[in-house]
Amino acid sequence: MSMIEVNDLVKWHGSIEVLKGVNLSVRRGEVATIIGPSGSGKSTLLRCLNGLETFQGGSVTIDGLRLGAHDGAAERARVQRQVCLRVGMVFQGFNLFPHRTVLQNVIEGPVYVLGVNPEQAAKRARRLLARVGMSDRLDALPRQLSGGQQQRVAIARAMAMEPQVILFDEPTSALDPRMTTEVLAVMTDLAGDGLTMVVVTHAMHFARRVAHTVHVFGEGRIIESGPPAQIFDDPNQEATRTLLSEVLAA
Repeated sequence: MSMIEVNDLVKWHGSIEVLKGVNLSVRRGEVATIIGPSGSGKSTLLRCLNGLETFQGGSVTIDGLRLGAHDGAAERARVQRQVCLRVGMVFQGFNLFPHRTVLQNVIEGPVYVLGVNPEQAAKRARRLLARVGMSDRLDALPRQLSGGQQQRVAIARAMAMEPQVILFDEPTSALDPRMTTEVLAVMTDLAGDGLTMVVVTHAMHFARRVAHTVHVFGEGRIIESGPPAQIFDDPNQEATRTLLSEVLAA
């Protein structure tokens, strides 16, 4: 059963068509990675999935909740609120509250959005932070953490909302190799739980080793999709071969 269905999605930024009729299907429990050159529309697609961006054509359906390009404002707002409760997102820039401690960052959403009892929220937050290796920094502020530590807190914060889908927007692009390894290890652990994940990434080894499906993006479209072995070892499209040769040679 599909958790995510994207049909003929079209997105314009001014006079530039960023998404040109994108179609995408992600099964429940699937890890889907999206690779492609910078500026090809990958991050815009993720922002359309969770309602951060409106779009001019097509539709996005998350767990049976449909957002259509031509929905009325009231209907869109109603559906978007429900989508936000099902979809978590981890950004490349961490986006932690700078004046909140690690623990406070993680319990903020459950307490103020979901109405969870603060003690229960803190108990779950501590478990999640232990899982991502941050149980010794509960009282630290974001500025006291490394980039990799901040991203691990951001993942725990997303998980604290108990989402059915987590979107990762190039979560390691701002990190050095050691921090990248730390964060990818956490993401690999989550993937083993059967959580539905859509990951925009340049980490090809993660896509090859963890993903069920790799989608190759180019110029606002998905130009090729398939299991990692097919995409990396025997791609059908010349654009895919060019992308992989450039990335792997870097």
